[in-house]
Amino acid sequence: MKYKHTDRKGFWLGFIDFFTAGIFFLFYMKRGLQKELEDVLGHPIESYGMAYLKGIPTLFIYTLVWMAKVAEELKGKAIELGIEGKLTSYRHMFDWNVFGVLLFGPMIATERFFDTLNKVERELNHRNELEAHPK
Repeated sequence: MKYKHTDRKGFWLGFIDFFTAGIFFLFYMKRGLQKELEDVLGHPIESYGMAYLKGIPTLFIYTLVWMAKVAEELKGKAIELGIEGKLTSYRHMFDWNVFGVLLFGPMIATERFFDTLNKVERELNHRNELEAHPK
């Protein structure tokens, strides 16, 4: 599978999502990101829409924990692929969204998340290309 959504600008996605109280990602995830994450991680994950609904009575703590867990899995995939550098993680996602909320924290966490996703997708695209055209 060729991942075509690489090079997303996570900071701006996080900015829009923060000011729409998560509603933006309800639509963004449905436009293919949910399936893409499942393909990258290799298994189905609970839909963001369901996590969002479950988050309403918990003041979106459930939604934040869901996103942090996905971030940790994405970090694991990046490490498995041998990707180095700054990667997203449970702690990075959770801490920036909770303790850094007044310092653009959600945008910083979302930027790192999408940066890691982009690195993973580029690596998977590269590997798929090598398999399709061996030398």
